[in-house]
Order: sequence, then C-alpha cells, then structure tokens
Amino acid sequence: MTNQELPGGTYHLGDLEVTRMGYGAMQLAGPHVFGPPKDRDEAVAVLREVVELGINHIDTSDYYGPYVTNEIIREALAPYPDGLVLVTKVGAYRDDEGNWPEAREPEQLKQQVRDNLERLGLEAMDVVNIRMGDFDTPRAGTVAPQVEALAELQQEGLVKHIGLSTVNAGQVAEAQAIAPVACVQNMYNIAHREDDALVDSLAEQGIAYVPYFPLGGFNPLQSEGLDRVAARLDATPLAVALAWLLQRSPNILLIPGTSSRAHLRENVAGAGLHLPEDAVAELDALGR
Repeated sequence: MTNQELPGGTYHLGDLEVTRMGYGAMQLAGPHVFGPPKDRDEAVAVLREVVELGINHIDTSDYYGPYVTNEIIREALAPYPDGLVLVTKVGAYRDDEGNWPEAREPEQLKQQVRDNLERLGLEAMDVVNIRMGDFDTPRAGTVAPQVEALAELQQEGLVKHIGLSTVNAGQVAEAQAIAPVACVQNMYNIAHREDDALVDSLAEQGIAYVPYFPLGGFNPLQSEGLDRVAARLDATPLAVALAWLLQRSPNILLIPGTSSRAHLRENVAGAGLHLPEDAVAELDALGR
C-alpha cells in the first residue's frame, strides 16, 4: 500500500508531507500508558507494520511509559526510513504512581525535547507539540514562554516544526506571532465539536488539526446514533468515526492507536469508508 492509497492521501506539516492516516503510539506502553507492554515483540511488529502499510506519521511522547514507547520505536524502526515523520509532545512527566504532573517551564520543555531526541536516537525532532490546558480542554492564559522556548530550540536546529496541544484560537494566534505553528492537537470527534470553527480557521491557514480520542465521550443517545449509522453502512462505529473525521476537513490528520497488528489494519481499512451525504448529515447532528 502506498501513501496515496491510504485513506485521505497526504497533507503538509510545514514542509513535511505526511499521510493523513497516521499512528498514535501511546498504547504501545503498558496498562494506563505506564510501564512496559505485555508483549514487546508485538509492539515492535505493530510499528514495522505501520511503515509497511505506507503510514509515515507516528505520534509519540517520552512520557508514554515513561520512555518505553520511544525506546520501542527506536528498536523497531531505527535507522529510520526516509520520509518517516516522528511527532512528540512535551509539557508533562510521569511520577512513580503513574500520574501526569505538568512540566511546562521553558527549561523543563527544553530538557524534555532533548530527552526525546536521546531516546529516539535523533538529531532533530520533526514536530514537537507543546501540551497546554487540561486533559481535554484548553485553559486560559499565555503560551508565549513555552513557544519561545521551542522557538529557541528551533533556531538551534533541534526542532523542525512547532505544534500546540489543548489550546484555543487565541493561543494559536499568540503562538503564530512568535513562530510558525505546524499543527494543533485537541480533543475533537463527532460528539465533541467545540473546535468546529478552529478546524475551519486552521484549514484556511494551512495548519494541520490532529484530533485525539476520536471515539470517546459519547452519551447513550449519541452512541445510539453512531451505532445506527454504522449498522446501516455495515461498518464498525470506530470506522464511521474515523471516516467522518477524514471527510470533515482536508487538514485533519488521524492518529488512532493500537497495540495489535490486526486492529491496525482494521483502523486503516475503516478510515477508508466513504460516508454518503445522508450519513454525514445524521452524524453532524450528533454534535449539536
């Protein structure tokens, strides 16, 4: 399978051409994204299958595990194939109990970037997302110190492109005044549509939007509606949710995660589902 055959084709993250169908590596760590995986060999095999399928966009973070996911990525894929784009996140760390304390001071962010580089075996990160806000919602406040810190690393050649995570439109604009923003990674799916206007605005600016947890957070009514569309199309709810995101806007990139090769193939096939207009209209209504 080539990049063009993958669902959605490709999009540009800055000057990097990535497959819109990407892969999120979070689930390669142990339960609750903490500790080693139950089956490390399968985790390695999943990553190699990602590349074999033509996916060239892998989303990770050094705090997955912590460290475990990045170490597995290096074991599975280094030396990295040409064109593979590795995207990481900074702004938190894992304590001994598996919590996710914030770590957003400029020097903390710089050290986290260096840690990612060391464990992945890279000289420069393709994209670094700064995680702001709460777990799934933005938080008011400036992002300038954090963006300025990554802009310094960008000038040093350690970061190629800067992204933002869990931010609002005002924070994106603030960041853009400091350095170009390549992507925004926020909570968004059929049911959680607070970012509709932001998705469209970013598309106009040529900035990628990367939703996380594309299926989570449905109440029973919304779940029933999704299940109804999926049944009518003889597809799974996840396939419908992924396909809806790809059809929602050309700047949306997907990073569904899995620790199973079979599930990986199902995700790729499911995202290629074509949703007819009546199905899109019914799904759109779930988020209103």
